[in-house]
Amino acid sequence: MSGPQVVTPELRQWIVDQAAAGHSVPSVLEAMKASGWEENVALAALEDTLAAEVARTQLAHKAVPEVVGEPGVSTVWAHDKWVKVLVKIKRPRIVVFGDFLSEQECEGLKAEASVRLARSETVQTATGGSEVNEARTSQGMFFQRGESELCQRIEARIAALVNWPVENGEGIQVLRYAPGAEYKAHYDYFDPSQPGTAAILRRGGQRVGTLVMYLNTPEQGGATVFPDVDIDVHAVQGNAVFFAYGIPSPTTLTLHGGAPVLKGEKWVATKWMRENRFE
Repeated sequence: MSGPQVVTPELRQWIVDQAAAGHSVPSVLEAMKASGWEENVALAALEDTLAAEVARTQLAHKAVPEVVGEPGVSTVWAHDKWVKVLVKIKRPRIVVFGDFLSEQECEGLKAEASVRLARSETVQTATGGSEVNEARTSQGMFFQRGESELCQRIEARIAALVNWPVENGEGIQVLRYAPGAEYKAHYDYFDPSQPGTAAILRRGGQRVGTLVMYLNTPEQGGATVFPDVDIDVHAVQGNAVFFAYGIPSPTTLTLHGGAPVLKGEKWVATKWMRENRFE
């Protein structure tokens, strides 16, 4: 290309189409560069277009979980304790919390979960069921919502923190990652194009938010990674990372995974939030 590079409506639509097809931001950027676009122009076009698309599509969807508190505050009251706000990112919608769980709560969840751990499964949107998947090499289990006093306390804290009803949450899932275990990059929402998704959505609608709580601090590795935006959230006992996705689309930039544990082990507890009451 010669002369000033102009971002046209056709290019913006192409970017939206690529994101909707599941292509990552880095891959779309590389495709644009290969076609002659300057990197800074291509990156600006990507950021502006995807931000506008998220804003446009969210107008037609229900509200999503949002962290309570005034702008700029570093601590928020969540049901029964003060929680630190360590990092807040607008796009994607990511918030990192400090001191979300106490050491005693972390150990309590591990103890209650340890006797029920089994090889983790993933939701199979082609059928609506679940299956063991080589992309996820952890052990895990699900609590029923409100199963124990500890679960009830944590669920109430989450609901207050992100202003989302307790009954719209799935039960807490606890995962243990041994050395070498990982969870490759994925989205938490259910793919609307898959035949099994309709059956999954009958239990409470789409997932719209995720909170990952760290129950220990691995010696090395095990970060929660967001490849599209080059963000790594390191696992620190008691901390948590929250991210929201108001639409089931890659334009939310919430592609994420659990990096391999290089030394020691990693324990996490995950809470997924649905649009409606989860049955």
